Amino acid sequence: MNFLEIDLRKIKTISINTRKSKVEIGNLAKLWQAKNFSGFLNSLPKILKASDFNLLIDKIVSARRRKKPLVWMLGAHVIKCGLSPILIDLMNKRLITCLVFNGASAIHDLELGLWGKTSEDVAESLETGKFGMVKETASQFNSASILAAKENSGLGLALGKKIAASKSPYKKYSLLANAYRLKIPATVHIAIGTDIVHQHPNFYPALSGEASFKDFKILCEGISRIKNGGVVLNVGSAVILPEVFLKALSVARNIYGKIDDFTTANFDMIPQYRPLTNVITRPVLKKGLGLNFVGHHEIMIPLLAAGIRAKLNR
Repeated sequence: MNFLEIDLRKIKTISINTRKSKVEIGNLAKLWQAKNFSGFLNSLPKILKASDFNLLIDKIVSARRRKKPLVWMLGAHVIKCGLSPILIDLMNKRLITCLVFNGASAIHDLELGLWGKTSEDVAESLETGKFGMVKETASQFNSASILAAKENSGLGLALGKKIAASKSPYKKYSLLANAYRLKIPATVHIAIGTDIVHQHPNFYPALSGEASFKDFKILCEGISRIKNGGVVLNVGSAVILPEVFLKALSVARNIYGKIDDFTTANFDMIPQYRPLTNVITRPVLKKGLGLNFVGHHEIMIPLLAAGIRAKLNR
């Protein structure tokens, strides 16, 4: 049977220079500079989520001091909330040893690093068929799969290298570029059809899939080392990254045996089934700790980062 397919060569693109973006460099977070944040942490009640919050900070600081993995999985909203400078500071301090992206978070990081802005008005552009039609974003993102194939690298490394090699004055705000600079693994896990770059005629599904699959294997190897004190955080990914993490953990346990006694934490604005099940419940069912925090990323993650820095410096 031959079913009709749409011809993506007929796509009409627009430029990122003319696209309305909701997030620009001037909106990004700034680092907490005051010296007395430990006092705030100590003032919190030793009850419920306040107690859990301090416990998670202690687990992260302990992992850092013991050189255990600190894996951060990032949904797109984390980048759109302007948190890149805070996360880059944590990367510089080796408080992040592995970054895990879905396609959307990687796209926002790419746009922020190359053009200093991201996050289009979906409702407005969808009405006219212009949603996701920026030619520059698709060109740069999709060409990374060619680079990955040429150099036998993962998609995250290829994207980071492209951003780092650019002449953009904004590349210092890119998590992927900084991961490349710091030699921190950054993996990108795509689901074909979910991201704007897939709707362009220059999308290479075979190359993109192969590069993302290599990233999955890199993540599996990294997850194999979280036993006995590592920490895995899922921030703002409701479906894809919790599913990827669960499979990566299963692969690691299948090959390396028992992997337990680690901490997982989930941060999101509302409780979601897969993060609750696949991140903070099933992986630590017999031994370990799973913590869940509900709140807005633009408030919770700066608080967490400030708390980590305060306790690390004590």
